[in-house]
Amino acid sequence: MIEQFIDYVLHVDKHLVVFAQNYGTLIYVLLFAIVFCETGLIVTPFLPGDSLLFAVGALAPQGMVRLEVVIPLLIAAAILGDAFNYWVGRRAGGWIVQQKWFRRDYMERTEQFFAHHGGKAIILARFAPIIRTFAPFTAGFGQMDARRFFFFNVTGGVVWVLSFCVGGYFLGQIPWIKGNLKMVFVLIIVVSLIPVVVEFFKHRGAGKESASKVPDDKV
Repeated sequence: MIEQFIDYVLHVDKHLVVFAQNYGTLIYVLLFAIVFCETGLIVTPFLPGDSLLFAVGALAPQGMVRLEVVIPLLIAAAILGDAFNYWVGRRAGGWIVQQKWFRRDYMERTEQFFAHHGGKAIILARFAPIIRTFAPFTAGFGQMDARRFFFFNVTGGVVWVLSFCVGGYFLGQIPWIKGNLKMVFVLIIVVSLIPVVVEFFKHRGAGKESASKVPDDKV
């Protein structure tokens, strides 16, 4: 199963081509569902996000999708996904975080991200896997003002979808990139994980520094 998922992420362009050839316009339904679930359900943070959007843009020149249709559709999916996740966190967050299946480590990383970036973390989280899924839930659980969240949600959704889809459209036509999409997807994943890794080591370093300052009589 893990091998199949990795294959899907690294060859998302090929899988989308096959789906588009077999099911035509239903490709839009699939794309909407993936983006909505990846941003709106805390149980599916593993779904492809950045690489999927880039692949969508790269496949547009081949006539597989129409950018004027898919971009507004995916922006809507991203905004609605975050809004649903925020609502779940606000209404049922207390119950969910107590469940055994809930990934508390993911939420802790997201809380650290919020502590460092404040409200704009909702926008920046769009470009960080896992945190992207848990940021709206954490905002809802923390009772962030709904209007403030709405502003960050819409702004982040528009910027995220536009940057990767348009970037994929133009960069995907470059011969070397077109012939090495698998390598490009790996690079996208690695780069998008950098903020998560940086925040992790910052928190770890801060923890060690705090521990070293504890007076001897308190140990």
